Amino acid sequence: MWGLVPVLRLALAQVNPTVGDLLGNAALIREWVSRAAATGADVVCFPEMVLTGYPIEDLALRPSFQSAAREVLAQLAQEIARDGSAHVVIIMGTLDTTSTGQPLNSAVVIQGGEVQATYAKHHLPNYGVFDEFRYFRRGTETLTLNVGGINVGVAICEDLWQDSEPQAWADDLNLLLVLNGSPYERAKDDVRLDLCQRRSQEFGCTLAYVNMVGGQDELVFDGDSLVVDADGTLLARAPQFQEHLLCMDLIFADAENSPSGGLQFEVPPRSPSLFPDPAQALTDNEEVYSALVVGLRDYVNKNGFASVILGLSGGIDSALVAAIACDALGPDRVFGVSMPSAYSSPHSRDDAADLARRCDLHFRTIPLAPFFDTFMAELTLSGLAEENLQARLRGITLMALSNAEGHLVLTTGNKSELAVGYSTIYGDAVGGFAPIKDVPKTLVWDLARWRNQVAVDRGETPPIPTSSIDKPPSAELRPDQLDSDSLPDYEVLDALLDSYVEGDRGAQELVTAGFDRDLVEHVLRLVDAAEYKRRQYPPGTKVTAKAFGRDRRLPITNRWREHHSRD
Repeated sequence: MWGLVPVLRLALAQVNPTVGDLLGNAALIREWVSRAAATGADVVCFPEMVLTGYPIEDLALRPSFQSAAREVLAQLAQEIARDGSAHVVIIMGTLDTTSTGQPLNSAVVIQGGEVQATYAKHHLPNYGVFDEFRYFRRGTETLTLNVGGINVGVAICEDLWQDSEPQAWADDLNLLLVLNGSPYERAKDDVRLDLCQRRSQEFGCTLAYVNMVGGQDELVFDGDSLVVDADGTLLARAPQFQEHLLCMDLIFADAENSPSGGLQFEVPPRSPSLFPDPAQALTDNEEVYSALVVGLRDYVNKNGFASVILGLSGGIDSALVAAIACDALGPDRVFGVSMPSAYSSPHSRDDAADLARRCDLHFRTIPLAPFFDTFMAELTLSGLAEENLQARLRGITLMALSNAEGHLVLTTGNKSELAVGYSTIYGDAVGGFAPIKDVPKTLVWDLARWRNQVAVDRGETPPIPTSSIDKPPSAELRPDQLDSDSLPDYEVLDALLDSYVEGDRGAQELVTAGFDRDLVEHVLRLVDAAEYKRRQYPPGTKVTAKAFGRDRRLPITNRWREHHSRD
């Protein structure tokens, strides 16, 4: 049917490496090369920095790590050949160095038991994953291959995003392979697809984009590897948040069978037969929730924690974190603690116990009244200091149990609270990981309702009590306390915070956009004054473009304040 039309069987290995685990990552690569070889793949492409994990931050500057990465790479090439996959062309990311030891974010080509070629990344991001000044940029050299008469170019992540200069490596290509370590943000899958479609049309070639998956500290990678043809049509797409081998046949009827330069590899002739359907897109809530589950799971597992512990107040934030933890780790690894004080309502205590039953997690109750009375007898506190003492006693209790039993403490605050400083240092802000740190309050409610509906659709018990979702939010640190006593409705607050934090709009712009003048002044004053608290907050999964601590970081000592004119 296809005659002598050149066909390339390409495999994109969407895998989950671990930073610094050179031998473990090498074993992972071997496993997925073998899987690709079993499908008859001619070329298998791995993500950016897959051998070292990503991002490696200052590990890139350490000579011992640089040397170990080179040694493991050479050994890996030989082991792949011994596995019977010497014929496969493997393109993968790793750490390389210049002759003077400057680190290079590089792609290498392996075949026949040897490293055949190396390509260093042209462009380097400077938005918190890499600091550009620390990394060496190697001019405009390119990596091109000819595989079975098909001209193939290689780019690394940020190279694809640059509009400012021509991409010499795109000349005369039939296929461009792009190795990526692209962190997840809400709706970034749409941005990626649009970029790949535009670039494929500009370059006039098929484009294959392979991305890693998994969590690394505050980042989570969602995979979403994809292939588009020269006119931008989506040919294949891998699922998000899952390891996956995307294998397909690419047909190049217009290939001239004459290399534009670079290495040449032969491939066996074949009739095309692999044409996978694109993976079904996730809804926004499903996408965010999946990111939170993967981020927490990998943080716990990759750092060697056996279990997690969290305070269960009966409120929506701790309920959502508990559900995420159970989905990430299984309920047997999740320990919840109810720590009622004199102001804790009966329904909040009941909701905490109900959540524990629904999720089947470990649960205990430790009343705070005896501890609180002892402190108050010695300190005679009142007002805010009395309220914060209760929060700090909860933090002490959780950390003591963590020390005694080996759990990782999960902090349950959300982004809205963190933005305006509604967290108590050494109280509800204590912990080792904050799963919903980058999730605004309104999205917390959306995710809770979505997760419950998923359970209903599966015929399961919804994990989160309806009363935890529906009741007015409260810290319950004084009689009849509600968040609305000192904050606007969360719909309004989150819209304002989104414009100020995510959109970097000033006070005058916010007032012009329709926000109340006094509210703008009040909220912006709270946000700016709380920077010192945010610096001391635990790490947590990034899901927005402006996560506190990683993407948005202001000076703590800072006299600049936003003002609006009063005509």
